[in-house]
Amino acid sequence: MEQILQRALEQKQRLEMIYISEQGEYSQRIILLVKNNEYDFLAYCYTKQAVRRFKKDHVLSILPYKKGKRFEA
Repeated sequence: MEQILQRALEQKQRLEMIYISEQGEYSQRIILLVKNNEYDFLAYCYTKQAVRRFKKDHVLSILPYKKGKRFEA
């Protein structure tokens, strides 16, 4: 995951992730990384239209975003 995050930050590349919240709710997000920290990261979330903090241990899957292709449940 670290390589994906670092490359996305350097190349200003959107990512698509599946995330589980503290309350156990799953969500699929398209994000643009703002800052990568050791245990979390800041990213602009296109779903919520705001900068959010995401805990790395709550990320279930993360990949470069490809327009028109979404994760399948």
